[in-house]
Amino acid sequence: MNEPAAQAAGSHDKVIGDVMLDVNAITLRFGGVVALNNISFNVRKHEILAIIGPNGAGKTSMLNVINGFYHPQEGEITFKGNVRSQMRPHIAASQGIARTFQNVALFKGMSTLDNIMSGRLMKMKRNFLWQALHFGPARKEELEHRAFVEKIIDFLEIQSIRKTPVGRLPYGLQKRVELGRALAMEPELLLLDEPMAGMNTEEKEDMCRFILDVNDEFGTTICLIEHDMGVVMDISDRVVVLDYGRKIGDGTPNEVRNNQEVIDAYLGVSHD
Repeated sequence: MNEPAAQAAGSHDKVIGDVMLDVNAITLRFGGVVALNNISFNVRKHEILAIIGPNGAGKTSMLNVINGFYHPQEGEITFKGNVRSQMRPHIAASQGIARTFQNVALFKGMSTLDNIMSGRLMKMKRNFLWQALHFGPARKEELEHRAFVEKIIDFLEIQSIRKTPVGRLPYGLQKRVELGRALAMEPELLLLDEPMAGMNTEEKEDMCRFILDVNDEFGTTICLIEHDMGVVMDISDRVVVLDYGRKIGDGTPNEVRNNQEVIDAYLGVSHD
C-alpha cells in the first residue's frame, strides 16, 4: 500500500517526492528475542510517516536501526541512494539524519540557547584550538551559527526561555528545546520518538503545529513514533503499523484505520 511518488498527500495538499529512505527486510535480534522480523517500508521526501503499534511492537528499535544505535543481523537500509547494513549515529547525523528521544536527552544545566547550539557542532569547521581561542575565524563562525540558532528559537517561539537552564523548564518546553536542537543540525530526515509523550492537550497542539511547520516550511522529511492516534491521523501522510516485531499495516491513515489486523492488535485480540 505504498503511496506513489508525486501524489498529493492527505489534508496537507502537498506533493510527496521520491523515496529518501528504504528499509529492506530488517531483522533485529537480542539473544533469542526477535525485536524486528523482516521489516520493509520506505519514507519519501517531504512525507510525514508515522510508525505506530502497541507497547513492545519494535517501534523505537526501528528508529535505533535507522540512525545506527542498533545493528540488524539481516537486511539493509538505503538512504539517499546509499546502501548500508551497518551505520554509526555520528555518520547518520553527518548524512542528514537527526533524532529526538522518548526521554528528553538534554544538557540540563545548560541554557536553551546552548543546548540548541550543541546541535551545530557537526556544522562547525574550525578545530578545537580555534574554538578555545574564541578569536578570528572561529569567532566569526560562532556568530553565524548563533544567528542560525536564534532563528530556530524564534520559529519555536521560545525566546523567553533562551537563557534559562533547561532543567528548570516544564516537560513540554524541554521537548520543544530538544526539537530545536535536532533542527539545528539541518536534517533532511528527522526521527521523532514520541514527541508528544507526557504533554497536556495544549502542548500537544503546539507540537503538532511545529511538526507540520517544520515539514512545510523547511521541507524536512519526518518519521515519527506516536501513541496518540488522534495526532497520528491528523498529521501523518502515511502510517506503518508494527506488532510484536512484524509489520501488519502500511498505508494512508484512513486505510490503516480500517485494517482489521490493525484493529485486532490495538484491541488485544489473541494471535493464532
